[in-house]
Amino acid sequence: MKTVSMSGSLRGNVGKKDAKAQRNAGKVPCVIYGGKEQIHFSADETAFKPILYTPASHLIKVSIDGKEYLTILQDLQSHPVSDRILHADFLELNPEKPVIIPIPIRLTGVSPGVLLGGKLVKKFRKLKAKALIQNLPDEIEISIKKLEINQSIKVADIKVKDVELLDIPSAIVVSVVSTRNVETTATPEAEK
Repeated sequence: MKTVSMSGSLRGNVGKKDAKAQRNAGKVPCVIYGGKEQIHFSADETAFKPILYTPASHLIKVSIDGKEYLTILQDLQSHPVSDRILHADFLELNPEKPVIIPIPIRLTGVSPGVLLGGKLVKKFRKLKAKALIQNLPDEIEISIKKLEINQSIKVADIKVKDVELLDIPSAIVVSVVSTRNVETTATPEAEK
């Protein structure tokens, strides 16, 4: 899985006044938890761009005063009107413990059902996965080469090596639905 680097500086004070002062200076108050102790720090608001404005999921290496922490972004609070980041929570990762993270899906191939006029419906953009850090893929590849009209691929149909998918097994990830202009001639494979 791809890793993004971010640097921050320790916060001397923790509280509403300090957090407001940090935000006025263009910084985001943050906390890292999940390790031996909680680490309160602040990071530039611009450091969040490669993490937030992308469909990909990332591991984040946070450098604070010469120490590095391998984390994932666990929670983010944004202002309801201005959309500015108010606070960020990072979870420190342990290479020996599995982590739960949403991983983007990528469809490959061409569906015969779509070629006949069906409509491809993608219900998920990401799937929740649980795995050790070293086993996490950048994306989950799903082949739609065998999808005919009115067929679907469910979470239970997707297998990723050393990764457990946590979404509901019966949930439909992608399907091909019938439309008005579907060709009436069936393909030889559909008659079997």
